[in-house]
Amino acid sequence: MSDATDELEKKRAESNARADEWRAKRDRLNGEARVIADARGALLDTIHEKSAEAQEHRRRRDALNADVREAKRLREEWNTRLQELGDKVQEMRRSRPPPTGAVPVWRLRKELKELEFRHMTTVLTADQEKRLVEEMKRLEAALKEQDTQLRSDPEVGTTLEAFAQARTEAEKHHAAVGQLAEDAQRAHEAMVTLYESVDDLRRQADDVQVKLIEVKTQADEAHRAHISSIEEVRDIEKLLYAARGGRMPANWTPTEPPREEDFLARLKKGEKVSTEDLLELQKSGRA
Repeated sequence: MSDATDELEKKRAESNARADEWRAKRDRLNGEARVIADARGALLDTIHEKSAEAQEHRRRRDALNADVREAKRLREEWNTRLQELGDKVQEMRRSRPPPTGAVPVWRLRKELKELEFRHMTTVLTADQEKRLVEEMKRLEAALKEQDTQLRSDPEVGTTLEAFAQARTEAEKHHAAVGQLAEDAQRAHEAMVTLYESVDDLRRQADDVQVKLIEVKTQADEAHRAHISSIEEVRDIEKLLYAARGGRMPANWTPTEPPREEDFLARLKKGEKVSTEDLLELQKSGRA
């Protein structure tokens, strides 16, 4: 039976070596899986941070857009008020007669405009230009004087003050609309950039997840193979124990005695042999 024992020792050594190889492969794959899992975790953390930042930009954009709508409403409101007051001022100017002997404002403006056009389009001598400029100054002074007199009227003065305030408010809200719209656009662009980055990171995380599953599957297969090799070693050790005179199992029943040459052939082929076969071989006198 020494040949059978030697063959079992050889098989046990081979199974132990395989078990060690599978364990080393399993541990290597598990280490690789941990590295991949850490990389995926880092990606998910970055995705969470960028998503939160993008949400903050979204909230800021939406708040700014609401401010833009309110600023537009106020601008429209003050523009309407400005138009109404402007019409009222013009009506006052038309309805109030000029001072006795004074030229009407509309005529002064018409003459001033004609002189300004002539000054810009006509080639003049120095004396002509001097006289033209002096006449323009005279008309401007006359207009200013009549405007001052008009403003001295309490009703006109109050209306003009309200007109100036309306213009200031309209301009203020117009500027606010432009600034708020620019801020909202910047927040929107920042949000879009971050979401595009998040989408790219999600694709990377999905790819890493696929790789993680692949490596974990290989590690699980290596672990099962390691366990199978360990069980094979234990089975062989039971056979060796029996071959060296160990007790027969309590549930053993005699069967047709196996031949030693068949037993060795099965071992060499890598087939499993039972403790019962070995005990029967001992019992038959071949051990």
